[in-house]
Order: sequence, then C-alpha cells, then structure tokens
Amino acid sequence: MDGKSGDSEASKTPNPSQKRMLDDLQRYNFRDERILQVMRKVPRHDFVPTSEIERAYFDDPLPIGYGQTISQPYMVAMMTQSLALTGSERVLEIGTGSGYQTAILAELSKEVFTIERIEGLLTSAKERLTRLGYRNVQFRAGDGTLGWPEAAPFDAMLVAAATPELAAPWMEQLAVGGRLVAPVGSRFSQMLTLYTKRAQGREEKLICGCVFVPLLGQFGWQD
Repeated sequence: MDGKSGDSEASKTPNPSQKRMLDDLQRYNFRDERILQVMRKVPRHDFVPTSEIERAYFDDPLPIGYGQTISQPYMVAMMTQSLALTGSERVLEIGTGSGYQTAILAELSKEVFTIERIEGLLTSAKERLTRLGYRNVQFRAGDGTLGWPEAAPFDAMLVAAATPELAAPWMEQLAVGGRLVAPVGSRFSQMLTLYTKRAQGREEKLICGCVFVPLLGQFGWQD
C-alpha cells in the first residue's frame, strides 16, 4: 500500500445502501467519477455510531456525539470536488469529526493534516483510520482556527465547521495557487465558499448554501 487504504472486494462492489447513496449523488447531477469511486470505496457505516448505522448511507448529516455531526454525502462530495485534488497535495483539514471526510481526502491526496478540538472524537477517528489502513494522515488536537503553522504551506484546506469569517492563519499557511473551501456565515446559515490564493490577494467563488455546526476557537465562534 502507498499510504492509502487497500482495495477490498467490499470496496469494489457497493452494497445496496452504498448504491443508494451513489444514486442520490448522481440524481443531484454529481458526475465526478473519481470522487464517486472513492465514496464507493470508503465504508461510511464505519464512521457513524452503532445507533445510526441503518442511516449511514442516507443523504443526511448524522450525529456522532459531542454535539457534532458527520456531513451529508452530497456536501462531502461537493467540498472535495471544489479542491480539485490530483494526488500530489498536502491538505489541511479543520474539524476531523468522525474521520470520514479525512478518509476521502486521504484517498485523493498525498498527505492529510487534520485538526480536531474534541479529543474524544480525534482519538476515535485516529483509531478508525489506522484500522482501515490509512498511513498518510497526521493528527492534532487543538484549535483549528490557528491552523498547523509548522507543517505549512498547504496546497489545499477544507474547513468542516461553520466559521464567521476566514481565519487569517489559514490564508497565511495556504500556498500561492492553493484552494480553501469553508462554510462562512452565521451560526445558523452559511455559504459554502471556495477561496483561491493568488500572489496578490485571493479569489472567491460561492458554491451553495449550507448549515454546519459552529467552529469554536480564537478566530471562530466563542463558547
């Protein structure tokens, strides 16, 4: 293996629930075959609590404990697609959660650096991703709004929680030409936005409306 998880028969042939998830994505006119293949491979049911397994492949966010959620498959697909990963990138993820989005990023990039404020979630995600065979993921517990300065610069960043504004450390740690996707707005409603860093300034592209749990931290929401 090259640091990503190995292929299994289960990953090659989706079960009926996985197929329903993939069919839902295609009904939304999502056609990125590379991402669809990865979402076919990663077992989403391994990233939700036992009580939610029957709903693991519904196109809904699901609770994962500590007041947090795993994002709906469509939102995972859209955020991942916006980063246009080619496999050579070093990616910073803000908000590890259950580790599902982390696994998707790990399949599509060279290395993922993921930060989670809640240590219980981080511990579970690390154990889960290690068991599934991911070796190209680095973990950190802490304030995601501060980024990971000693590992910068990053080619891409994904923020998996609602932020009132773009945290200054993120853009400082993003490489020129790098892309950052984040839900930006109020605590209750955000706009998923893609930022591309240029030598002078940045470009912004609005993707769609969304609702994420709030990002707590120095440059995020306060408790």
